[in-house]
This record gives sequence, C-alpha cells and structure tokens, in this order.
Amino acid sequence: MTTRTTDEADPRTAPSPLPRWRADLRLGSRIVAMRAGGLALAVRGDPVARLMHRPWRLDPYPTYARLRAAGEASGGVARSRTGIRAVATHEACTAVLRDRRFGVRLADGRMPFDPTDDASTASGGPSNHDPTDPGTALIEPIDLSLLGLDAPDHTRLRRLAQPTFAPKRLAQYRETARAVTGRLLDGAPADGPFDLVSALAAPLPISVISELLAIPDVDTPRFAAWGRVVGAALDGVRSVRHAHALSRATADLRALFADLVERRRADPGEDVISQLVHALDEGTLTLDELVSLAQLLLIAGFETTTNLVGNAARALHTSGTWDDLVADPGLAAAVVEETLRWDPPVQLTARFAHSDVELGGQRLRRDTGVLVLLASAGRDPAAHPDPDRFDPHREQATTHLAFSGGAHYCLGAALARMEGEVALEMLAERRPRLRPAGRFVPRVATVLRGPRRFGVRAD
Repeated sequence: MTTRTTDEADPRTAPSPLPRWRADLRLGSRIVAMRAGGLALAVRGDPVARLMHRPWRLDPYPTYARLRAAGEASGGVARSRTGIRAVATHEACTAVLRDRRFGVRLADGRMPFDPTDDASTASGGPSNHDPTDPGTALIEPIDLSLLGLDAPDHTRLRRLAQPTFAPKRLAQYRETARAVTGRLLDGAPADGPFDLVSALAAPLPISVISELLAIPDVDTPRFAAWGRVVGAALDGVRSVRHAHALSRATADLRALFADLVERRRADPGEDVISQLVHALDEGTLTLDELVSLAQLLLIAGFETTTNLVGNAARALHTSGTWDDLVADPGLAAAVVEETLRWDPPVQLTARFAHSDVELGGQRLRRDTGVLVLLASAGRDPAAHPDPDRFDPHREQATTHLAFSGGAHYCLGAALARMEGEVALEMLAERRPRLRPAGRFVPRVATVLRGPRRFGVRAD
C-alpha cells in the first residue's frame, strides 16, 4: 500500500491536459485573432502595429520617422492604439533605458503576457492582459536569462557571466575569429556566386561562441536552425508550427547544456560552462539559471553578429563605400559602428513601468509597456547629422544604442564588434572584388533585422 503526500496531485481531481489537437486549435485561434487585429490596425495607419506586419516591417525606417515626429509632438512618447507606448528619439530612448523605474518584467516580477498560454506565459506568470492585444506579439515568450530578468537576479547572473568577456579572453577569441574566417573564405567559391550568410556570416560567430562555451562536435547548420527559430520567437509565436519548432529547439538546447554541465563537473576546464558549474556547486545559481544563461550566450552570441555582418556588407555596396574598405581594411571598425547606428541587428526592446511614472509629460500607469526603438534612435537627426546616409567615415559624436543601455547593456558587445571587424577586414583583403549577385533575402522579423540569404560573387 502506498501513501500519497499532501504535495502530490490526486489524479482523480487534477485537471486533464487538453488533447494535442485541441491545444493546437486554441493556440492557432489566438494567434490568428492577434495577427488579424494587429493587421487591421496597421492598415488603418497605426505605426506600432505596422512595425509587426508586412510590408512595413521590411523597411521600418519611414515608420520610425513617423513615430519620432509623433513623439516630439507629445513630449517624446508616442501612443499606439495597441495600448503600448513607444519612444523613438535618441533622448527618450536613452532616458527609458537608464531609468531604474522601468524593467524588463512587470512590477511584481511576472513575465509580460504571451498569447500561447491560458493562465501563464511560457516563461512563467499569469497574465492580466488582453490575449488579442496585437502589441503583445513583441514580447519574447521564452526564457532568455539576462534579457528577461531584473535586479537583483539580473545583477547576480551578469556578474557570473562577466569574466567570459574580459579583455584577455577577447584577445584569444580574436585569434580564433581570424583563423575561422580564413578557413571559411578559403572554402567560399572564388569564381562564382555564393551565399554570404551561410558561407561566412553565420558559421563565424557560431564557431567562436562554441569555442567560448567549449561545445564539442559543433553542428553549424543545426545551431543556425536553432537560432532562426528562437530569434523569430522574439516577435512572439507566429504559428502553431512555429510553437512546436520552438518547443523542440528549446528542449534540444536544454539537453545539450544539461549534458555539458555533467561533463564539466566530471572534467572541468577553463571554459565558461566549467566556471558556471563551479558557481552552481557553490549555490550561487541554480541549474535552470545555468542552462538558461548558457542558452542565451549561444543564441545571442551568433544571431546578432550574423545580422551585423550581413547588414554591413549590404550597406557598403548600396552606399558605394565598399571600395573605401578595400583601400583601407583598417576602416572595418568604423564600418561596424556605422552599421550599428544605421541598420542595427537588434531593432528594439521593451520596458515596463514598475510604478506610476511621468514620461515626456505623460502619466504612465504601473506595468505600462514601452517599446524602446533602438534603430530609430540611430536615425534621429537631433543626435546624428544626415542620419539616413551610411558613411563609414562619420565621426560618431553621439553614442548609438544598438547594444541597448543602462543595466541591460549587451554583455557581449565587445565580442560582436570584434567578430564583425575581423569578418569585414578579411573579406575586403581576401575578396576585394566582392559584389552582390542575386537577391538579398531579408528575414521577416521585427526585433531582429538581417539577411536570411545574401547572394554575392568575388570573381
């Protein structure tokens, strides 16, 4: 005879899970309703809704200009019919990012609403938002560790990850980046077209971040597929099929890092996972936190750099400045900074008021969402003269916000800059006749911006 503890659920009274087909139908209905509502607002001219839908999000910069104008007319904050506010000027974006009264979670610590669940988000808490609100599509429904935490947990985990990006380690990663870039360029066709993304922009940062994490037997196509699925989820789950792909990718990533944790515990090294396992054994982080942090380092460590290299290469050719880089490959660092200002890989982020606050003359109630349009800040004429012109010789008088700001400033900013600089410098040296060949196929997304494919040739 067995005795059930009070903590165990009685199967006779516990609610039965929905059959798979019924759960899929419910999720699909919610997504369709949300997207239809957002598209209707976009067609009627709502600028925030337009950021989420074709054709407007393929070139969001005219919409950003409209939001800057709307914000300037109302104290810096533009209000959307979605219920979300947006800040689009450099001054207003900087103010929100640095204001400790805003966080990435709701005031009580719950994650913002995700329409994939009835009572809770995929990352944790119940929602008090309208499930058909199209604005919620911009909130990531997955656990991305530092990106989804406020102090004090954010501060604690950031401190544990910080040594990974120390200057001494970055010098080692630069040598790795140069070796990998050389190998990749050796493998790219010298007398015909090739895809710059799959040949260089994606495998380079995957190789570097995999060495940083000491991941054995790197499967570049598989990692790239994980990145596409998880990166797309930053806009919200867009279909039942996407939800299942996201679930599989997340499970695969967790299994990968759970296995690495056990390997490093048995045979520790100098890599990041070994350091985090030591912290785990000391009790300064949990296993779930370790796995989520490693997942963030992997996905964020290559998705954004892939977009940065692709956006830079395209900008150099559309602006007619590729020959400038060929003449002086040392210009690569300036090209990276200008790309980050002019067409950054991460376009926006979100913050939530943790109390009733005054912003730009408007009273925002607790838990009000604010979109911080990082890419719009880079095109603000008040901060950057002649902002729509791509100019790698520009003196960056005002700091761009491509890596966010405040407490959530990108931990891997120096690594991304270095990888972009190495890729562009060696591309100009080794493929000086590089030019577009075929279509530039953009990824259809709102938060992340970059190419899915970019056909080029160098003969």
